[in-house]
Amino acid sequence: MKIVVFTLGCKVNQCESDSLIRGLSDMGHEVFDELAPADLYVVNTCAVTSEAEKKSRQMVSRIKKFNKEAKIIFTGCATQKDYKGFLNKGVSYITGSFNKNQILEIVKDIEENDKKDQLSIKEEDKVFEDLLSVKSLRARTYVKVQDGCNNFCSYCIIPYLRGRSRSRSIDSIKKEIAETNPKEVVLNGINLSAYNFNGTNLTGLLKELKDVKARIRLGSLEVNVIDDEFLNATKELYDFAPHFHLSLQSGSNNVLKLMNRHYTREEYIKKVELIRSYYENAGITTDIIAGFSGETEQDFLDTVELVKTVKFSDIHAFPYSRRAGTKAYTWEEVDGETKKKRLNKLLELKNEYKSKFINENIGKVLRFLPEEEKEGCLLGYTENYIRVYLKDGKLTNDILKVRILSEYEDGALAKLI
Repeated sequence: MKIVVFTLGCKVNQCESDSLIRGLSDMGHEVFDELAPADLYVVNTCAVTSEAEKKSRQMVSRIKKFNKEAKIIFTGCATQKDYKGFLNKGVSYITGSFNKNQILEIVKDIEENDKKDQLSIKEEDKVFEDLLSVKSLRARTYVKVQDGCNNFCSYCIIPYLRGRSRSRSIDSIKKEIAETNPKEVVLNGINLSAYNFNGTNLTGLLKELKDVKARIRLGSLEVNVIDDEFLNATKELYDFAPHFHLSLQSGSNNVLKLMNRHYTREEYIKKVELIRSYYENAGITTDIIAGFSGETEQDFLDTVELVKTVKFSDIHAFPYSRRAGTKAYTWEEVDGETKKKRLNKLLELKNEYKSKFINENIGKVLRFLPEEEKEGCLLGYTENYIRVYLKDGKLTNDILKVRILSEYEDGALAKLI
């Protein structure tokens, strides 16, 4: 069969989808990761925001445009949260956040028995579920090393859908990296900083991976993981990508407390300074929520001040979205117009400091991994996460040395060295 595995949401979802691609390919199917005509579609859904949930539900109509008779399997966080929203829409099977391996058996059932309208929503996993080693259709390989979260931020539904934190064995991680032999591996988790397998934390995991002959990049981090031992462990890696995505959410101590985030603005700034003492040209990116419930104008100005102090290389800014089931759901919201105004200010700052970071790198030689070819350019990211457009190269699975020439589109124009 021709099968599309389509992913919404986070990089952990992408890891799980890549594993399904491997399994389905091994079964003899022709598998794609973008929407195209196919016999069967597996949709890995997201529920981090109400908009993400809505997009997940809308996938049925998008798929039917390619094949009205297509069989569809929905899985992931949105179905774990509310599977009823996916019923009676021509969907063949619905599973949840847990036991993603069952989808391979479901596909086999569809092939052999043509079963329909099946539902399998499992209760929370207590231990890490090992999936097949990934078969990524992209240059970078995402390796899932942790799942679940114990933080229970007041705005976040994910701990209720992904369960408690659990970590993957070091041997399993090493085995997957060895099998896939990637040029770049991205370590990911729902809360990567909480990695802890039998007493080995994330710093310990990095020490165990020091002999891996690939560029290692880290997914989103919490500031509490940043210390001298952790940064020294990154220095000992064969090839480390100095890009740190440090989740912020707010630059106000008042709002951070409301959010149940376990750090202060002052601690966050000190952690950034520590990173830059090790990596002067590191890319430091973050997430910021605009208009969280209880955020005053002064709270927002505190966030603006922190952004100007840190000078992030990029910011993912988005308006607060209430999620039923979270502690903050019943709290009085900031009005929509104020949210929009604050979001626009954050987007202005994002563009300003992203541009400054790129310009600071003009003339420098960086190392770039091509990921796709588009309109005569190779596209990919440097070690410090600048999106590069290269016009004088050919698509390859090698990391290339390039000189940054100028700002270009949403990143930088570069020349092959």
